[in-house]
Amino acid sequence: MNPTPHRAEDDTQAGKQETPAAGRLEEQLAFKSRYVLVFGEIDDKLAHATCRRLLALAADSDAPITLLISSPGGHVESGDAIHDMIRFVRAPVTTVGTGWVASAGAHIFLAPPKERRLCLPNTRFMIHQPAGGAGGQASDIAIQAREILKTRERIAKVIATQTGKALDTVVADMERDYWMSADEAIAYGIVSRVIEREGDLA
Repeated sequence: MNPTPHRAEDDTQAGKQETPAAGRLEEQLAFKSRYVLVFGEIDDKLAHATCRRLLALAADSDAPITLLISSPGGHVESGDAIHDMIRFVRAPVTTVGTGWVASAGAHIFLAPPKERRLCLPNTRFMIHQPAGGAGGQASDIAIQAREILKTRERIAKVIATQTGKALDTVVADMERDYWMSADEAIAYGIVSRVIEREGDLA
């Protein structure tokens, strides 16, 4: 029996529809599995739960952690928090894409070295420039516009560094939603290889 993967956001939900004993058992199996699921929109709540889980797993053991991602993206800074935490913990983290890995989700996915970035066969990837809704006084709008440009440059540099692509190429690709299949993501340098089974992680 394979251990039950853990969805980081579910920490506060465990046991609501189960007996306390069943909830504790599921939590123990989830922790033992060293899987963390980052599914859905990336926000502060998901970032907090994911970072907390990564820290707990790293404190328990230096054994590898597997982070599975299926996300349309979300809040840039929440994605930054998870990205940086993956690099911060001692335990090596492997990211595995499934479903779609887009925007801030792709930023999280790129945190580990290339050899620890994998995906399942039908995963789709997307990179683009960060969006922002500017409002308020003209001076505030100008500040927001400058910050968006800084964020776009920073994200583009991460993608270029982690993929080996020229920065100018990445910036041009990010002008619109740039979608890639699993094979195209390998060619781009985002993914090292496609896996089909859990045993392929080794």
